[in-house]
Amino acid sequence: MSTYEILQHYWWAIISLLGGLLVFLFFVQGGNTMIFSLGKTEEQRRLIVNSTGNKWEFTFTTLVTFGGAAFASFPLFYSTSFGGAYWAWMIILFSFVLQAVSYEFQNKIGNLLGTKTYRIFLTINGVIGPLFVGVAVASFFTGSQFIVNKTNFIESQMPVISQWTNPLHGLELVEVLNNLLLGVAVLFLSRILGMLYFVNNIKDIDLEKHIRKNLPIETVIFLIFFLSFFIRILRTIGFTVMPSGEIAMESYKYFHNMIAMPVVSIIFIIGVIGVLFGILGTIYNKSFNKGIWYSGIGTVLTVFGLLLLAGYNNTPYYPSTTDLQSSLTLQNSCSSFFTLKVMSWVSVLIPIVLVYIFYVWRKMNAKQIDSEELKQNKEELY
Repeated sequence: MSTYEILQHYWWAIISLLGGLLVFLFFVQGGNTMIFSLGKTEEQRRLIVNSTGNKWEFTFTTLVTFGGAAFASFPLFYSTSFGGAYWAWMIILFSFVLQAVSYEFQNKIGNLLGTKTYRIFLTINGVIGPLFVGVAVASFFTGSQFIVNKTNFIESQMPVISQWTNPLHGLELVEVLNNLLLGVAVLFLSRILGMLYFVNNIKDIDLEKHIRKNLPIETVIFLIFFLSFFIRILRTIGFTVMPSGEIAMESYKYFHNMIAMPVVSIIFIIGVIGVLFGILGTIYNKSFNKGIWYSGIGTVLTVFGLLLLAGYNNTPYYPSTTDLQSSLTLQNSCSSFFTLKVMSWVSVLIPIVLVYIFYVWRKMNAKQIDSEELKQNKEELY
């Protein structure tokens, strides 16, 4: 494998890791979907909003970083997906704008919409964000409707390399069963992570009892949708890159990827075990409140492994169902060797940033929030 190929695989791993971190941080969105169902009193609803309000910037920043990394390392993927399936991405981004506005203005004196309306906006973001991102990730396995013609780049009249062939521009992705299965699975996973975070971050006995009572139901729903997606993907006909460079279909492609890449499979399995350990520990041990860390790290590893299965082992990570040969691979959609090399030096700073985030997180979560804190810091909190 040449140095250029190593860099291509390296940057797909970075993007996959960012994807895993993003799904983990969706505990903010998942928690917000339960403002009204978990929060039986105004005090509990304020506790929930302030608990997630301390972390929502991490989610938004990671989403932007994911998009930036994709643009810099795989620009053809960025232009094809973000430029073609723009309605799906615009809905996601608009929901995050709603989130930012809602945290900022819900308790401002004189706001015309009222606190409840802004909390409904937070709930909308909590549903749309995880659902559509899950659908988008699933399309790495199921494919999308686009064509790529690099010769168009030299056309002065219309220098557009990739074109989306469906007029719905991304909304059609929700019509694919496998996409919808993963989308719903990510939604319920975010709700589970949200509940685990509340157990760790909020000090309220009644709220905690309600969470532990509902956690098994949410877990069963998540497992049904996630396992349905994963089993169907392993059994489906997938996309592969032939030695000649031609894109073809291959039966049980993603099952073959798991066999051919045991390290990736182990990462994925460890991730699933971590997710279940955090959930089951919280359900069966009433004094256990660290589930968010086990399930959170497990989520990162699971999504990381899943995305590696979609892009490694001669697999088009963004297949086209309209024209197989337009499918995007690590080789035909990446930046230049120079760009990837320079970016790789910059990526050395990533561990430093992660350590800083961990430090700030620990400082912010040093003490559980409770009703007394809401009373003492009424003007500073959401």
